[in-house]
Amino acid sequence: MTVSPCYQCPRQCGAVRTDDNNHGGFCRMPALPVVARAALHYGEEPCISGTNGSGTIFFSGCSLHCLFCQNESISHKGFGKTISIERLADIFRELENDGAHNINLVNPTHFAAQIRKAIELYKPSVPILYNSSGYERPETIHMLDGLVDVYLPDCKYIHSEIAERFSGASDYFEYAQMAIPMMAKQTGPVQLDEHGLIRKGTIVRHLVLPGHTRESIAVLDWLSQYKDMLWISLMFQYTPMGNVTGLKELQRSLTRRECDKVWSHVVSLGINDGYIQSLDSTGKDMIPAFDLTGV
Repeated sequence: MTVSPCYQCPRQCGAVRTDDNNHGGFCRMPALPVVARAALHYGEEPCISGTNGSGTIFFSGCSLHCLFCQNESISHKGFGKTISIERLADIFRELENDGAHNINLVNPTHFAAQIRKAIELYKPSVPILYNSSGYERPETIHMLDGLVDVYLPDCKYIHSEIAERFSGASDYFEYAQMAIPMMAKQTGPVQLDEHGLIRKGTIVRHLVLPGHTRESIAVLDWLSQYKDMLWISLMFQYTPMGNVTGLKELQRSLTRRECDKVWSHVVSLGINDGYIQSLDSTGKDMIPAFDLTGV
């Protein structure tokens, strides 16, 4: 398989990606999917994890370079195993047979075309979740129309200076502000089944960063215009991880005052649908072992 030139993510680097080439392009990934883990996972929102767990597939490589990434070993360092499109489709089936409430594709952007082919080979009876950074080209989201049941994007930043400093992507919001409304329009409002599990819809995550409550408030102000179309998952569990050396504000956890300030703004905006992750949880609680389980 060859992806040439590759324009799947907003980097649009035009790399030649082949089966055995993992040095070309920003993501440093070959054409075939690279996966670090595929297993039931319980660290997602309640409507996603449920009681059985979410059938979560962690893809290696990334189109961003977030300095605080908790999955640094796979997103930055590229740990994982290259698999065929057919094997990816088989993993969908295996996770479904294990009782997964959904198939949760984590960090899928740079493998979106390959994932589409796998879904065309086998579309599970449980929902397909596209769990991404929010840094997406509209063309990619359009390509997934009718195949993805639930979108789970981040909305990390509004301002280009912060996006560039922390994730190396000054154009982050330029793309997120196009992609997220497209996702919500495709799926329609959030739909839960009789067990409270999500069947369709869009849930937008935002991680509050220490020292940057104004950025969170700006993100929430923008998202509030879509509050009837999507849910918001506000995360207070920031934990210093990744490579935050030299970034003093990111070398600590959030304070109670910062959490209260952002939470008060959520209330003032009348945002009623979604989730709030407590200050007591930490990013480390959510990280599974990247050991090729299920791959």
